[in-house]
Amino acid sequence: MLMSKNAITVVIADDHEIFRDGFKAMIRKHPAVEIIGEAANGDELIRQVAELQPDIVITDIHMPKMDGLEATREIARRFPFVGIIALSMSDQESSIVEMLEAGAKGYLLKNAPKEEIIEAIMAVQNNHTYYCTGTSASLARLIARSGFNPGKRTKKPEFSEKEIQVMRYICEELTTKEIAANMHLSVRTIEGYRDRIQEKINAKNSAGIVVYAIRNKIYDLSGEDRR
Repeated sequence: MLMSKNAITVVIADDHEIFRDGFKAMIRKHPAVEIIGEAANGDELIRQVAELQPDIVITDIHMPKMDGLEATREIARRFPFVGIIALSMSDQESSIVEMLEAGAKGYLLKNAPKEEIIEAIMAVQNNHTYYCTGTSASLARLIARSGFNPGKRTKKPEFSEKEIQVMRYICEELTTKEIAANMHLSVRTIEGYRDRIQEKINAKNSAGIVVYAIRNKIYDLSGEDRR
C-alpha cells in the first residue's frame, strides 16, 4: 500500500466488516492519516501490528478469538511504541477503564465524528492521553479512581485560585456560561481559564480536566458520594 509522506499509520480492529469499511471511508481523504491494515479479532490485530509496525492501533474492546483487552496487553508489552485507542459503546464504562489500565492511551465512542477521531489520533501520536468528548461524569470518576495515571511521572503544574475554582465547577458539570455567572466573570474569561488549564495538564476537553481534578484531589467526591 502506498503511504502518504509523513502520514500517521493506523491499523483498525473490529469484528464487524461494515464498521471497518465505514471507518476507512470516513478518514480516507485526510492527508495526515493512513489506514494500512485491518483486523477482525485480537489474533489478527497482533499479527498486523507485528508485520506493519503502525503508529496507532484503534481497536474494538469486544471481539471473538481474542478480545481487544487481551490484545492491548500483548501489544503494549511487545510493541510499546504503538499508541492504542479503544473503541467503545457508551455503556462499556468498566471495559474502557480496563483498556486504559492495560495500555491504551485513549478511547473513542463508536459514534464519534470524523473530527474527533482525527483529534484522538493526533493526540495519542504526540504521546498525550485522549478522553472522548462524550465521556460521562460517572466514567470520568471511574478513570480517576483507577490505576490508570499517565501523568504520574510529570511535574505537577501550579494553578491560580480562579483556575482551581473553574476546575471544580467543571467537575460539577456547570456550563461555561454558568461558571461565568457564578464567578462574576465574562464567558470569554472563563474560556481563557479553561484553555490554560487544558494546556497545563495536556487535556483536550472537559473530561480530561475532571479526571485530573479528581485524581489530584482538587475536587472532592466525598460529599457527592453521600448523595
